[in-house]
Amino acid sequence: MTVIENQAFDTERALYGSDSVKALTCRFDGPADGESAFKESSDITAQNCFFNLRYPFWHGKHITVTGSEMTELCRAAFWYTEDISIDNTAMHGIKALRECSDVKINNCDIVSPEFGWFTKNVEMKDCSAVGEYFMFRASGLNFDNVTLSGKYSFQYIEDCVFTNCRFDTKDAFWHAKNVLVKDSVVNGEYLAWYCENVTFENCTVTGTQPLCYCKGLKMINCRMEKADLSFEKSDVQAQIISGVDSIKNPKSGSITVMSVNEIIMDDKDAECKIIISGN
Repeated sequence: MTVIENQAFDTERALYGSDSVKALTCRFDGPADGESAFKESSDITAQNCFFNLRYPFWHGKHITVTGSEMTELCRAAFWYTEDISIDNTAMHGIKALRECSDVKINNCDIVSPEFGWFTKNVEMKDCSAVGEYFMFRASGLNFDNVTLSGKYSFQYIEDCVFTNCRFDTKDAFWHAKNVLVKDSVVNGEYLAWYCENVTFENCTVTGTQPLCYCKGLKMINCRMEKADLSFEKSDVQAQIISGVDSIKNPKSGSITVMSVNEIIMDDKDAECKIIISGN
């Protein structure tokens, strides 16, 4: 492996097509403002590096980035790349991860609108994230201890598991399929409309008009707060261990709830059974 240490690169495609390179404490920045530093490269390790230019890792394989910084100007850092490991790194450019597969992200700070679109098999652990349309149309996500603040998150995702997470995001999980959310807190309006085969287990869900137009929705041992007009037009099996503000016209299944302030059943097709369990 070739080792490059304490160097600065700012030209176009500075290390294009590299193979088996370790960059230590290098800077990708400068007046030439060149793009695509490691495009079409493989077996690359970047450690304690500074990325301030666009598109550093496109069409790559076997990329490891640790202890590094990707600034706001490091736009679209990872696209069309396979087998990526990112650890203890700031990812602050827009669209920082797109159309990549087999990705592990640990202990990272992510501030990136439109992050993770069309990605496959992404593991994320002990991370914080801010961004709109987070993980749009991704599949095979496995998140543990991730906090997220944003809007329109996890829309159209499939085959995903989220554990011990906190999400503050409106319009999350729309059209999601085959998703499990466990031991987590989800705050936001209009949660998971049009989803299919989504399960919330040991979760707290907060916000207006959650879980409408769902198919195969399950809630196991969950709490709901400030949840009004819940479950409209949904096929649901729910065990709620708290009160609910209101339930409106759930289509089918059953909902067991500690208490409910208002039940609205004015749709002839609303046949879901609602059971008030009390204390």
